[in-house]
Amino acid sequence: MKHSKYLDIQGAGEHNLKEVNLQLPKEKLIVFTGVSGSGKSSLAFDTIYVEGQRKYIESLSSYARQFLGQLERPKYEKMSGLTPTVAIEQKTASSNPRSTVGTVTEILDYMRVLFARAGDQRCHSCGREVGKQDPQQIVETLASHPEGTSVVLYAPLVRQRKGEFRQLFEDLLGQGFVRFRIDGELQRLEEAITLDKKRKHDIDIAIDRFTVSPGRRARLHDSVELALKAGSGRLLAAIGDEELPFSEELYCDHCALSLPELSPQLFSFNNPLGACPSCHGLGVSVNLDGRRLFADPKQSLHKALRRVTHLWIGRRRGWEYRFWKALESTTGLHHSMKVGDMTEEDKELVLFGFNSPDNEVLDSFEGLWNYIDRDLRTTSSDLVRRHYYRYLSESSCRACNGSRLRPEAQAVLVGKKTIGDLTATTVENLVDFFATLTLDDHRNQIAAEPQRECLARLEFLRDVGLEYLTLERAAHTLSGGEAQRIRLARQIGSELSGVIYILDEPSVGLHQRDGLRLIGTLERLRDIGNTIIVVEHDQDTMEHADHVVDFGPGAGRLGGEVVFAGSLAGLMDEERSITGAYLSGRERIPIPATRRKPSGWLRLRGISHNNLSNLDVELPLGVFAVVTGVSGAGKSSLITETVRPLLETVINQSRTRFHGEIDHAYGLDKVERLITIDQKPIGRTPRSNPATYTKLFDQIRKVFAATREAKAFGYGPGRFSFNVKGGRCERCNGDGSLKIEMHFLPDVFVKCPQCLGKRFNEATLRVRYKERSIADVLDMTVDEALEVFQAIAPAKRILQTMTDVGLGYIKVGQPSPTLSGGEAQRIKLSRELAKRSNGHTVYILDEPTTGLHFHDIKKLLEVINRLADSGCTVLMVEHNLDIIKSADWVVDLGPEGGYKGGKVVVEGTPEKVARSRKSHTARYLQPALKR
Repeated sequence: MKHSKYLDIQGAGEHNLKEVNLQLPKEKLIVFTGVSGSGKSSLAFDTIYVEGQRKYIESLSSYARQFLGQLERPKYEKMSGLTPTVAIEQKTASSNPRSTVGTVTEILDYMRVLFARAGDQRCHSCGREVGKQDPQQIVETLASHPEGTSVVLYAPLVRQRKGEFRQLFEDLLGQGFVRFRIDGELQRLEEAITLDKKRKHDIDIAIDRFTVSPGRRARLHDSVELALKAGSGRLLAAIGDEELPFSEELYCDHCALSLPELSPQLFSFNNPLGACPSCHGLGVSVNLDGRRLFADPKQSLHKALRRVTHLWIGRRRGWEYRFWKALESTTGLHHSMKVGDMTEEDKELVLFGFNSPDNEVLDSFEGLWNYIDRDLRTTSSDLVRRHYYRYLSESSCRACNGSRLRPEAQAVLVGKKTIGDLTATTVENLVDFFATLTLDDHRNQIAAEPQRECLARLEFLRDVGLEYLTLERAAHTLSGGEAQRIRLARQIGSELSGVIYILDEPSVGLHQRDGLRLIGTLERLRDIGNTIIVVEHDQDTMEHADHVVDFGPGAGRLGGEVVFAGSLAGLMDEERSITGAYLSGRERIPIPATRRKPSGWLRLRGISHNNLSNLDVELPLGVFAVVTGVSGAGKSSLITETVRPLLETVINQSRTRFHGEIDHAYGLDKVERLITIDQKPIGRTPRSNPATYTKLFDQIRKVFAATREAKAFGYGPGRFSFNVKGGRCERCNGDGSLKIEMHFLPDVFVKCPQCLGKRFNEATLRVRYKERSIADVLDMTVDEALEVFQAIAPAKRILQTMTDVGLGYIKVGQPSPTLSGGEAQRIKLSRELAKRSNGHTVYILDEPTTGLHFHDIKKLLEVINRLADSGCTVLMVEHNLDIIKSADWVVDLGPEGGYKGGKVVVEGTPEKVARSRKSHTARYLQPALKR
């Protein structure tokens, strides 16, 4: 039977799709485009992907299906030509703090095998090479010395221990041993002796003395075996002034430490064998934050610490008194000295102390954190805990320096690098390392396969523009686009063919330069026999597509149709297509006639974080500013991880810790309010919806509670909540549907027979506002609700803002899981925009064009400009050229990603940035300004 060349879909009706009929060519790069909410994801993910997964699961036995779960059949009439489907959605790779780039890509799994099987094990205390040898290997090593070499074999017994050791000597003399080396001196003992029990001693048995010669090999072998037996598997060979340690076990004779066997588990921070004992493999721990305690250089040391200790210097009891007494007597730091006169080492000493058991001058000193940590562990008072937590923050674990691994694992080397060194370096450097890694013949053979697997995945990450990432980077800190490309790396490595891959906006978070590299990767995936369906708005991706499908013509109930399917040239000529209008130039996003002038500046000096090194930057206030640059240039490090936490700490008195260092910040007094809009979802359950998230539902419930019927029945606002017992339908607990478990068959959701999906009981539904019940209101679109609640100012303001950002088509009570990524982010934006601003507000937006069509970006810019016109500051991290060309001020970071970035390449108006010869952004911005 000949395989079909097309995926044929008939009568697709999932969500807002209107009986869509579509034929898609297989083994092609296909782009689904259209305005937000037009039905792209409903067909790609909720129909094609779900049906591919469902049919695969149905092919398994009923026993297997009960463990895998079942998927509900999408709404369609007929589908033919479907092959296995893989969806790579735009969502954070994992919220688990133990998940990293290395674990998600599985590169770390291969590296663990490499280090366990081909690693050079060393002592984690002294760095000396450690390895175990059997007697034959030891004999071969000693016999390899030049003939006539004098060798003395010792069996080590005691290292740096106090005692007389009478019983030990009696036992050894009874076994026939009479020659010993005690504290470096060779002695012959005919009877047990007494040592000074107050001193530390070293004791070895002198086993044999001989000269190397071929005829004495048998004697050498016997002596080695005797020494290993007497020394519990260890021996020392003194050859001239040199002393060589040997061991049948992994043991460092210099430090008297036994070391664990190398295994992949030893290099896993998710395994107790390998995890750092202090932070349990998380890489971070809670400690005192010195920047909060020592913020004022004019304060005395006593006054700086008094806030956290609540102590009085004259107090003669309690741990506070003991701490101060030990501090002054041990370190010489007086409580009256100024914070500004203290060095960083002094501050570190005060907070964390030091341990110096062998120091004859200074005793050990417990730092302030040790006292507080004990207090936190023993106190039962929530008040005490809350007080201490004000001065604590997360920081890199002091024991493992953030590597997450125990010291024994960090001491193993491959190619003179530890596994911590490799996970902390960039993908670009790792590609060079693995491409040139050469070990000895024996280890090369062992390392070949894990080395090849690591290199293949690393090269893909580099090819899709992620060369700036490190393997230790936490997965939850990745943007949606970065996480999607990382999951794509795993699929590329599988080298499957005949698969339908469905991707959700893989260009998100990518600079135009890096986007072309990603497109090349998708084309390679297509060329090996796969069908690639990309839900995308990016013009470059559309230009490289073999087939384009445009959904519309509008959004929500106005969309759900296939407006056009075919070539890009045909799409540009299609009159009904909004996408075609923007691509052809019939519609455009205009360049502002004038640029706003800043009302002030936020000047930051000496920023150091990730790849930002002593960076000075000036961010304008009272205008629309964009921070851009290639992937990994340092945009998130600057705005998300430095500027935002800094403003939250200063303005909102938040305990958010900004991870980097900053020398000076000027202009903070000109900002009174901070609003952040990021890419986190608004909710994961059907109970969450636009009305509840924007607080519109609170206003609606107040309106219903104020009606004559509600007052007559004694109903308050709580009566009209489907989350509260009383007004909701108790049969379905306000869900509107009942879940019927079918064991190994898919769970069935049926409309609640009591409330018929309306969520409320009959008594609540009889209360009406303008002839509409509370259930009718939740079923309205935003545009319809705006007409109904025109007279209610708070509700009107929220609804009007949702309309302004292009969400007039969605239903007020639409469940959050059914919202697209672009819709969810604009709901968050509308919630913040509906709040009144005083003109001294800073809005920080992280790539708000995610999931937005050209037409939606135009609407977004209208809202942004309204904010900037009111005197607010809009600070946006973005790559979209339509956004950049519309900004008043642009800060371009780079010039490259990772360690080659972190610098301000050019800043100024878009016109000034476009003239720069050093900026990658300028190369793409210049044509956009001309258009």
